[in-house]
Amino acid sequence: MVFERKMLTYGDPADEEEDEPAEEEEEEEEEEEEEQEMVDPLETIRAKCEQTEHCVHYKERLEACEARVSSRSNTEEDCIEELFDFLHARDHCVAHKLFHNVK
Repeated sequence: MVFERKMLTYGDPADEEEDEPAEEEEEEEEEEEEEQEMVDPLETIRAKCEQTEHCVHYKERLEACEARVSSRSNTEEDCIEELFDFLHARDHCVAHKLFHNVK
């Protein structure tokens, strides 16, 4: 589908073309500023919760498991249990804090 943009101009069309890019640049700058201001509260709270003592313990266990598994070439071990423990601890922390920030 092809869309055409038609403009009615009064006077010199060259003057209109010069004004358009400036207006479009202003609109783009405003959109970029709005996008930069928006921060997902879930991501912010997750980052804070990952630094709590309880979550740090599970994260260390996960990292130790990942190091152990990656050091071996032929192993059936995976770190799913450690990953689930870490995610559970983090999400438990997030659940208590998230809805206080949501309006």
